[in-house]
Formats: sequence, structure tokens, C-alpha cells
Amino acid sequence: MKNEITLFIRTLISKGLSENTIKAYEKDLLQLENFLGKYFPEQVDWDKITHLYLRDFLRDLSIRGRSNRTLSRKATVMKSFFHFCLKNGFIRKNPAEKLKIPKFEKKLPKFFTEKEMEELLSIPDLTSKFGIRNRAIMELIYSSGLRISEIADCKLHQLDLNRKLIKVRGKGNKERIVPIGNVAVKTIKNYLKIRNQFYSSEGKLVKRVENLFLSKSGKPLSPNELREILDRYIRLVAKTKGYSPHSIRHSFATHLLANGADLRAVQEMLGHSNLSTTEIYTHLSLKDLKKVYEQAHPRSKKED
Repeated sequence: MKNEITLFIRTLISKGLSENTIKAYEKDLLQLENFLGKYFPEQVDWDKITHLYLRDFLRDLSIRGRSNRTLSRKATVMKSFFHFCLKNGFIRKNPAEKLKIPKFEKKLPKFFTEKEMEELLSIPDLTSKFGIRNRAIMELIYSSGLRISEIADCKLHQLDLNRKLIKVRGKGNKERIVPIGNVAVKTIKNYLKIRNQFYSSEGKLVKRVENLFLSKSGKPLSPNELREILDRYIRLVAKTKGYSPHSIRHSFATHLLANGADLRAVQEMLGHSNLSTTEIYTHLSLKDLKKVYEQAHPRSKKED
């Protein structure tokens, strides 16, 4: 089964899925393989695997306290994997075809208020080259709704500061062009003026790279490094748990919709394949509007 999993993972890589997604898929399938080992101690017999084995796998996880969100993801992974196996002739019948995906309540993403975003963006010390860089990173995420992986991958040639646009390569290797706001353009220009300072490490010049955002040694900032940088600032503003660097992207979408932006335009800017993924931000905006209404309207709490 390991060979089939390896081939499946290679296919995911070729499709441009994120590193985190691929690792999660591989972990889920290896966990399934380990579970099936109880029934097939020597080698998994593909022709004897039915949806009942897969259902037992999900039931076992549920008993051990896994959430419906986790079970749903694992069921989706199994469906995708066994479809791949059937398509490539590894099995004659798809055991996951009739497997039901557990339903779960989608959690509303955490986002900052406009006031909190202003506070967050004002934290970096602009007398430091690192502060100038970090401010540009945050402004670009908030201005254009980019993912951390997209920021890490961003190259200089993807920017068109004169036209205030950025070309982004997102999930599934799909390209999109997103506007950049005036404030973000200004902070990026300030960063570009001192970007060469990141090329010197202990007095030695290092190889120049095309990535927009660099570490102190002149290398591209990795997604994990970016998260660590942003987490330090976020902890100073977030009043409750659950906020992350991705909350800045959530704030971008929520604030746009709250101020009258078209849903499909926001979908395009976020790079969502399905409109339903973007619609969650509509619920956030409506919830916020309802709260304002209940606080402000003179007859909102009166009863007949």
C-alpha cells in the first residue's frame, strides 16, 4: 500500500497543493494503512477492502475523540485516494464510493476589527530594517488578502507597483492578479529601498535571490519563519486565543464585504475555487451588522 500512497502523493505535488495539505493527506493514509494492518497482518488485500473497513476506521477515530471536522477530512482523503487507485488500475472496485462524509459545523474564522488592524500594523519599529520589512509583509497581506505561502513565494517580478497590482500563484498552481492598496505600495517601496541590507551576513555577501521578502541572512523567508514573525505581533493585539497570521487574510475579506464589496470580486481576490468558501465572510459581516443594529436601533429590543 505504501507504493500506491507514494504515487498518490506525487500526483498531489504535481497539482501544486500546499506542503501542509500534502503532509496531512500522507499522514491520514498512513494512519489508515496502520489500521487495516489489524485485518491484513501480512499485506493489505485490495480486493477484500470494503466501505465497512473504512467506516470502522472512522468509527475508531470517533471513539478516540476525534472531531467531525477531522473525520470529514479523513473521509475526503480516502475518497480521493481510492478514486486515484481505481483510475490507475490498482483496484477493481472503489470501496470509498459510498462512504459518507461526516457533517460538521464550520467555525467562523477569527478576524481583527478595523481598529485592531490599525493597532497591529502600527507595531513594527520603522527605525529598524526588520520593522520596515515586517510592516510591508503585514500591509501586503491585509491589502491583498494573501496567504502566508503566497507571501513566502512572492518574487520581485510579480509586483507592479506603478499599476498597484501583484500576480499571485496560489493553491492548485492557479495564478490571479490582485490589487495593492496605496498604503501597502508605500510600505513596500520603503522596504525595497533597504532590501539590499539583508544580503550581508557577517560581512560576507550572499547570493542574491528574487524572493521579495528576505531573512537577515539574505535567504527567502519560509512560511514558518513568516508565521513566527507575525505571531509575535499578533500576541500583542489579540485579546483571546484563536488568532493567527491567517486572521489578517480573514480581516481583509471581512472588512471588504462589510464596506460593500461584491462577493464574487472578493472570491476572485482570495483565490477561492468555490463561492461557498467565500460566503462564510458574509455571515461574519451580517453577524456584525446585526450586533450594531441591536445596539443602535431604538425599537430593536421593544416587544409588542
